[in-house]
Amino acid sequence: MSIGKIFAHRGASACAPENTLPAFALAARQGADGIELDVHLTKDGELVVIHDETLERTTNGAGLVGDHTLAELQTLRADNGMPGFADARIPTLRQVLELAAGAGLLINIELKTGVLLYPGIEQKTLALVAELGLQRRVIYSSFNHYTIAQVRRLDPQAETAYLFSDIICDVEAYAAARGVRGLHPALYAVKMPGLLDAYLQSGLAVRVWTVNEEPDLRALLARGADVITNDPARARAVRAALG
Repeated sequence: MSIGKIFAHRGASACAPENTLPAFALAARQGADGIELDVHLTKDGELVVIHDETLERTTNGAGLVGDHTLAELQTLRADNGMPGFADARIPTLRQVLELAAGAGLLINIELKTGVLLYPGIEQKTLALVAELGLQRRVIYSSFNHYTIAQVRRLDPQAETAYLFSDIICDVEAYAAARGVRGLHPALYAVKMPGLLDAYLQSGLAVRVWTVNEEPDLRALLARGADVITNDPARARAVRAALG
């Protein structure tokens, strides 16, 4: 059985401000196989990488991301309160994809349509990925499964995955029936008896979030599940110990 891959959750977010270029660059240096990131649309239709719909938690701004232009957002400090990162800014998706391409990373793009809808975000994201020639490196995920259906309508060859936090009955059959080739369950879900076995035996890619502690990293990587972690350096050390 193969050992699982390591995706840096919002970059190496244990050590650098989440969803910023420093965090993604650090993830590459720490040996992550891929990165996970979150995409929203600005008021003027630009794709930006930030997790929350609002600005307060991770920046010195306020209000909705979608109520600001790109120029306005890029004046904000995005250090998430972490010392030494005063120059960190909200990056565009293009900036992150170019960094990831240069570093040879896989890229899990989470389309953030689970709370607010961003009309056209799927088309814009797919077009940018195609422009940069990264189709074979990108996985599209979302808690909004209608968004994933739209991605598949626009590009039936796109690699897609369902994000979910609830315990969904027969989710592997539900995904396979819709041509979705990946499952992104929460860590607590795969600790329920039989669920990890069912997911892995389905033949779908299984990428579990958010896995930071050594026992969980060891158990999942050894079984061949991929992990989405804030601490890719720790995950690399755990994986190396597995041989």
